[in-house]
Formats: sequence, C-alpha cells, structure tokens
Amino acid sequence: QVQLVESGGGLVQAGGSLTLSCAASGSFSSINNMGWYRQAPGKQRELVAAITSAGSANYADSVKGRFTISRDNAKNTMYLQMNSLKPEDTAVYYCNADVRVFLRTFEVWGQGTQVTVSS
Repeated sequence: QVQLVESGGGLVQAGGSLTLSCAASGSFSSINNMGWYRQAPGKQRELVAAITSAGSANYADSVKGRFTISRDNAKNTMYLQMNSLKPEDTAVYYCNADVRVFLRTFEVWGQGTQVTVSS
C-alpha cells in the first residue's frame, strides 16, 4: 500500500514562510506527476502547484512568484516552499501523486496538513 504523508503545516503571520513536505512510502515502481492542493473552509479543493517527474512545474495564478514546488526523486519526497503568505492562503493542504505499481497507475492523496496565516 502506498502512503503520502504531509508535514510542515502550522500557524504563521502574514508575510511569513512555511515549507511543506510530502513523503511517499510503500511499494511502488515510480511516481509520476505530483501536486499540492488546498481546501479552505466552505470552498472547493483547488490545485496550488504541480510538478512532473522531470521537474517541470506549474502554479495557480494566486501563488505564482510566492510558492515554489520541488521534488527529490531519490527520497520520494515533494516540497512546497511558501513565501509572503497571505491570510487567504489559509487552508488544509493536500499532496497528490500518480503512483505506478507494476503496470497500473494509482492516484494517491495524503491526509492533509493545516496552514493558518494570521493577519
């Protein structure tokens, strides 16, 4: 069974920084695309940033220039560096990955980590 475990969330003041990590564990052949999503209270889950296995990244317009997604394939870990945080960034952040197990690909979600930005 493949698991994704997020860490690094917390409470920070506006203008501050946080780094989220997402570590994959279990038995799998490879991890393809990975991404960070977030869901604020009363809102739908939205894509924040995504990264391919080759390292190509894309971002939601709301976080461009402030957030940086990266991954360490050797460690099966993805990161989200969040700078210049705003109160509207407050949400539960989830990591997501397309994980290949032998000949099949599965979409896996982490349990989420809370990020709260105070004004």
